[in-house]
Amino acid sequence: MMAPVRPAQPARPMQTPIANPARPGRSLSALAVAAAVDKPRPVGGGLPPAPAAAAPRRLPIDMDLPGADSPLHFGLKLRAKWRGLRRGLAIAVVLVVTLGSLVVSQGYLKLHQVFRGGTATAAALKGNVNPDLLKGEGSGRVNILLMGRGGGNHDGPDLTDSMMLVSVDPVNHTSTLLSLPRDLWVNVPNSGVMKLNAAWETGEFQYLGKTAPGSTNPKAITAGFNLVDQTVQQILGVDVDYNVLVDFQAFQQAVDTVGGVSVNVPTPLVDPTMAWQNNHNPTLAPAGLDNFNGNQALLYVRSRETSSDFARADRQRAVLVALKNKVETVGTLSNPFKISGLMNSFGNNVQTDLSLGNAERLYGIVKKIQGSNISSVDLDGGTSSAAAQLVSDGNVNGQAVVLPKAGLFQYGDIQQFVRGQLKDPYILKEHAKVLVLNGTQTPGLATNMASELQSYGYNVVGTGNTPANDWLRTSLFELNSKDKYTNHYLEQRLNVTASRNLGDKSIQTNGADFVIIIGSDEASSTSTPQN
Repeated sequence: MMAPVRPAQPARPMQTPIANPARPGRSLSALAVAAAVDKPRPVGGGLPPAPAAAAPRRLPIDMDLPGADSPLHFGLKLRAKWRGLRRGLAIAVVLVVTLGSLVVSQGYLKLHQVFRGGTATAAALKGNVNPDLLKGEGSGRVNILLMGRGGGNHDGPDLTDSMMLVSVDPVNHTSTLLSLPRDLWVNVPNSGVMKLNAAWETGEFQYLGKTAPGSTNPKAITAGFNLVDQTVQQILGVDVDYNVLVDFQAFQQAVDTVGGVSVNVPTPLVDPTMAWQNNHNPTLAPAGLDNFNGNQALLYVRSRETSSDFARADRQRAVLVALKNKVETVGTLSNPFKISGLMNSFGNNVQTDLSLGNAERLYGIVKKIQGSNISSVDLDGGTSSAAAQLVSDGNVNGQAVVLPKAGLFQYGDIQQFVRGQLKDPYILKEHAKVLVLNGTQTPGLATNMASELQSYGYNVVGTGNTPANDWLRTSLFELNSKDKYTNHYLEQRLNVTASRNLGDKSIQTNGADFVIIIGSDEASSTSTPQN
């Protein structure tokens, strides 16, 4: 049953613009208004401005796949297929990895209202990708930043109060959902300090030159994507390939279109602040297997007043997986009426920089991922036995925020944890044996390098010392020719070209596929090596 209409609420006064400490004379209005169920938490300075973070260098890969249709050709083919019932095709996915891999299929023009991305294609979307197109460890994955906003007449309609990185391994057919704390206090490149949930709208408003929530200007939306991507990348240490921005209406309609979702609720969720939206019942979800309609699912993933942001992130991930499972079992992808309903509800409620062709490629990957191969992690240590608590609640000038435990803007521990969760699929697939040897008199170099390589997923089978300790330059030896991706990544990391001739017969390789010998050049660049 749908919730009763709430009586009209008095309008909230507009938040006073607050000076941005990193950019004197510029103000950011209402950048941290909480979502409709949250208390307003204005964003402002207070801490000394952090040095403006340099935007990470992003190397776009413009790679049209060999044999791929041009947009026009693809559109003509798609329109032709739609003329028959079964030929109305499911291609990609707005909520793919987002709202549980919901796939959209409609006429070509309507699809392009959602899929308005350019021609750049992440290298990992291509099967048997050329190793030279991979920038470094981790670039064999496809990373999509999913953001949820209130939209419409909600308070702070453009604050992205739900943020999740969906990382897809297209080789081993797995994916990882990594929730980001919306209240993480961050230094947004060239824009000042604020909560993470304000980064997207800051880019949007900067492009527009004014505070104008709900803009449908494609360039403003892209500016928001660019700024939030730079911010997330400096936190996690991984690239964001694509973005999907969804508001409440699209989420609710998606759940209703598939007939609801079933979610195993571990403990009752009680939230009196949202009872008015739940027939005046403060129990939003009893413990057990619950069947949610769109409104109930939305309440379940939005509530946080009686739990926490971290608990809410757990619930969001659970609903996304449930939605993906439901889509795969009810025949949504072969039902043009359900697909049409989804597309009509999406409209301006979904924004993405995925192109139609890239969305099709992505769906072709995601549909092979079983629910059991979708993992969920966060930064508070609550969802993975391998996770430490990397962030904690804090306060900045009276604002409730989340801070790295290592210190303000210190993301090294977070990045190390993330790369351990999002290992490169080609490194995992090849599982090449790597031996690391110290060719110098400086102790600890092999152990240190081996530890770092293991954090990226390399299969380090041993460490040791060379018989002679007079190696001047770090060298890489490839003892077989079958592991081309591992070879490429190691060459990039060490800035060397692999040799196939080890030369020194006294070095025992013990069946290793690669041998790294550390030279004094590495020793001179390493400060305070450990024993």
